[in-house]
Parts: sequence; structure tokens; C-alpha cells
Amino acid sequence: MPPMISASNVTKTYESGLTALDAVSLEIVKGEIFALLGPNGAGKTSLIGVICGIVSMTSGRVLVDGCDIEREYRAARSKLGLVPQEIALDIFSTVWNTVRFSRRLFGRHANDRHIETLLRDLSLWEKRDSRIVELSGGMKRRVMIAKALSHEPDAVFLDEPTAGVDVNLRRDMWALVRGLRDKGVTVILTTHYIEEAEEMADRVGVINNGRLVLVEEKTALMRKLGKRRLTLTLHQPMAELPASLAGWPLELDQSGQRLTYTFTADGEGAGIPRLLERLGELGVDFRDLETSTSTLEDIFIDLVGQGA
Repeated sequence: MPPMISASNVTKTYESGLTALDAVSLEIVKGEIFALLGPNGAGKTSLIGVICGIVSMTSGRVLVDGCDIEREYRAARSKLGLVPQEIALDIFSTVWNTVRFSRRLFGRHANDRHIETLLRDLSLWEKRDSRIVELSGGMKRRVMIAKALSHEPDAVFLDEPTAGVDVNLRRDMWALVRGLRDKGVTVILTTHYIEEAEEMADRVGVINNGRLVLVEEKTALMRKLGKRRLTLTLHQPMAELPASLAGWPLELDQSGQRLTYTFTADGEGAGIPRLLERLGELGVDFRDLETSTSTLEDIFIDLVGQGA
């Protein structure tokens, strides 16, 4: 089965000389939730624009479910829904007419039942006869999402869909995303809320300075690059680490009260029993211990720092 999205050596260089995308290659399989992470200006929106056919690439090739985005633009674009960061709506149109018209733009036959379901899922049904100008910013964002889904696309791009919106929309949005995946729709999202990507995504891609730093299945990424920490709260503060512990990955905080041992997430903490035994031999006593695992945000910050 071919991938839903296939980008090969995609480069985008603007007239100013800025290279927004530098030979990016990426495959996204059908029915997955893929999170694209990266700092501002990393190339996330440029990549989405190229795949959706609204930004011309300098070189490379993009296929959408086997359709070339340049040679078969209409067929490829009809398979995609896009929720951009910017809100772009006819402010004098009603919610119902806006979403219904968007469906017809893609050549789909009228399906009022589908439009009604969308509006109900996005808590817009009571606002269906309201003009866009009368809506709050959060409601306008919901209309943008409804527009993107109006023609029943096979893949949906969500570019920072919950940035600056209320908690209710974020909750509804993620419920909708899960529902789309259950129906086999591919979802590609960019977000600054890394905890959402950690919860929702099947795979994660990190882009920085126009280059794709990595693409990894989320749990494998957490296992491979994540770190675990064992923190011991000591009975008596230490002025410094004993020389006999110099070979251990230990860190003593400024107060001398907390000792932290860091190990890889896939290492299963094999050295912990030996460490505790060694501390006992040295007469180092502790009154509490706790463990923690690095988050996707920790990994992201490390990767972006390395690629800067």
C-alpha cells in the first residue's frame, strides 16, 4: 500500500536567498496521526504549503496517495484538507453557507447531513445561521476546521490548530482527531503544545532550519532518546561528591541535599541496585527517592539544540 504522503528531496528557496526547506524527504502512512514539531521559522508551514500545493517548491517531488501534486494538482488537492494558522473567512457569510460552499468548491455533491454532523461535532450547530463577523475567535477557528473537513478528505493538515484558543475547543479538537483516525483519515499536525503531540501522535517528526532532524515512532523515540532520573533526598547534605563516585553519572544540587542519577530510558536502570549498594558502603543515607522520565518536550529541546 503506497503512503498517503510522499515527499522526496523537497527544497524551497525564496528569492531573498532563504532556504526554508533543505532536501526534505518524508513518508506518512495512511490512517496515522503524525506530529511535525519545530521552533518558529523551522519550515513547518512551508512544508505543509508545498504538500498542499499552495507553495511552489524549488525542487523535489510530492505525491498524495500516488497523485503528483504538480502534474495532478486537482486530484491530489481534493484528497487534502488544510486548517492554516491564519483565519481566512468571508465575514458576511453564515456558518452554514461557508462550510457548504467549501464542499462544493472541491466538486463534491451537496451533503447536508455531513455538514450538520460536522457542525454538531464542533459545537457550531447553534451558530449555523450566524454570520462569521458575529463569532468569537474560537468559533471562527472551529469554522476553519469544518471547512477543511467539508469535502471528506483522506488526509487533514492542522497547522497550529489550537494555538490561542479556549480549552473547550482543544478538547473538541482532539476528540475529532481521534474520530478521524478511527475512520482511516490521516492527520498531520503542527503544535506548540508538545504534550498534545505526546498524547495524540503515532509518529513524530522534528524539523529545524529547514532540515528534517528525525522521524520516529513516538514510543520508540521516547525509549531511544528519553532519559530516566533517580533523585535521592539525602539525610545529611554533602559538600561535594566523593571521589569514589566520580565514575557515576551523578549530579549534586547546590544545596547538597539532592543527588540525581541519570540513565537511558531503555537501560532499565540496571545500575541502580549497585549505586544504592555503593552509597550504603560509603555511609551516604537518604530519606526519600523518586524517579522521573523525560518528556517529548525534553527530547525536542535537546534535538533542536543539537541542530542549531
